[in-house]
Amino acid sequence: MNLEQLTIIGIFACTLIGLVKFQKVPERVFAAACLACLGLSFISSDELLHNAVNPGLVTLMLLVVCSYAFERTSLLRRLSKVLFNGSKSKSYLKILVGTAFASGLLNNTAVVATLINPVKQNKLINPGKLLLPLSYAAILGGTLTLIGTSTNLIVNSMLLARGKQGFAFFDFFLVGIVVLTACLIVIAFTIRFLPRSLLEESKIREYFVEAEVKTTSSLCGKSVEENGLRNLESLFLVEIIRQGRLITPVTPDEIIQRKDKLIFSGDVSKVKVLRQFDGLTMFAEQDGLLRDNLTEVVIKPGASIAGKTLKAASFRARFDAAVVAIRREGEPLSGKLGDVVIQSGDFLVLAVGRDFAERTNLAKNFFVISDVATTNMLTGVKERIVLWGFMITIATSIVFNVALFTCFVFYLAVLLVTKCLSINEIKRRLPIELWAIVASALCLATALDNTGVTALLSDFVKLYLQDQSAYIAFIGVFILTLILTELITNNGAAALTFPIAFSIATGLDVSYLPFVMAVAFGASGSFISPYGYQTNLMVFNAGNYKLIDFVKFGLPVSITYSIAVIIMIPIVFPF
Repeated sequence: MNLEQLTIIGIFACTLIGLVKFQKVPERVFAAACLACLGLSFISSDELLHNAVNPGLVTLMLLVVCSYAFERTSLLRRLSKVLFNGSKSKSYLKILVGTAFASGLLNNTAVVATLINPVKQNKLINPGKLLLPLSYAAILGGTLTLIGTSTNLIVNSMLLARGKQGFAFFDFFLVGIVVLTACLIVIAFTIRFLPRSLLEESKIREYFVEAEVKTTSSLCGKSVEENGLRNLESLFLVEIIRQGRLITPVTPDEIIQRKDKLIFSGDVSKVKVLRQFDGLTMFAEQDGLLRDNLTEVVIKPGASIAGKTLKAASFRARFDAAVVAIRREGEPLSGKLGDVVIQSGDFLVLAVGRDFAERTNLAKNFFVISDVATTNMLTGVKERIVLWGFMITIATSIVFNVALFTCFVFYLAVLLVTKCLSINEIKRRLPIELWAIVASALCLATALDNTGVTALLSDFVKLYLQDQSAYIAFIGVFILTLILTELITNNGAAALTFPIAFSIATGLDVSYLPFVMAVAFGASGSFISPYGYQTNLMVFNAGNYKLIDFVKFGLPVSITYSIAVIIMIPIVFPF
């Protein structure tokens, strides 16, 4: 073993140690390893650029970018609408199975993020009994397809980088569905042992928001629960005003009628989700002022509008602004928004017109605090373009055997042309960290090849393990990846163990597919630690779990997962 080989092995070992020590910034650790390889001429600048635009990596980036438009549709909200009804057992089944299959097609992090609030707000099942299983179902569902989880796409990109044929969309499905079924059965038996959560009160400043039901609305004649108004993200239906009569609290069985005024309380940045309901218009929307950004103000002491209602103050004409929401510290508000008597110190969120900033009476009445960025939800034609476009994109790739990269390039172009997605949103949310991790990992693998380390490992395996069963080596690769994904991150584990797995398969002169699959499934098997997978970390915080909860509940799932994977992969992908 020469000096170059010892050096690159040292870089590899330092990368692993760095990932364990600096878990919050894996992209910096991988980037440092990449720069070391470039600086020591273990890789060339051409190889670095080639890895940076690897087709598998670019496909992953395109999928993540396109998912931003998906997050603003009503699909996941409508999914959550049907989850919490019927018996507890039926609700458990619908939530876990629905989450799993949704995660097979959509970004599983987005699925969990959308369902966390409905789970926390539901009255049927204690959130502590559901949030952790929700994360596990999303992880398991992500193993069903090529795009279900980033680790599958990372492994695919590293396979393409070695000149091999990439995976097809459903290559993971047969193994994934058996693993999913086995683990869901275990979850069903152990879910009772999860602790009940005493969730902390939300830190969100709750505003008072009004929306009116039009006479032509399809909401009319259906209950609150049937319309999906019960478990909105960060908004809670607290009152209904019907023909001058106040209905509070609002029960799930309450029937919505024409011209009802629905009073919500919650996060004002989520108000645009109400636009996805047919025939539901907000107070400010009636004046045509509701835009992407709102303005938050506080009523000054001695303001001329203090002591008046919004109607009496002629608010729209006076300020070229409409009130979207009101908040009053220490006092709950009730009744129609237009009939609330304004007081000094009230917080208002305003949808402002073009002349708002020019009005001379602003300084006398308001302290302008800040802009409030709203979540701009998609409705109507744009929503259909996003949903149908995605299904057509996937179907085209499967039926006509067109590369996912090509399909997603055209899909992204359609989203941009139809303004379902903006360039600014892509710039703001482009996952540079993920790109840095995968590109740097590809460069590290290239450096291991260029210095002869992978060939050395292959020769070592051929010399010392040639009489051993490939099945033993396969199990070793899987367990190594599984341990690493609990210690570092799923993406980091996949990137580090892939070159090792590929070299072992080459040394044993067997098919690389079962070993590559062992890396993909091993990297997705994070059930014991909250830090190995992003969805685990999300529910860890949301459910106020302790580390011991993950160990006690996750260990049986992890054991079942491992046994099912070790049995199924060699059956579907023989050596």
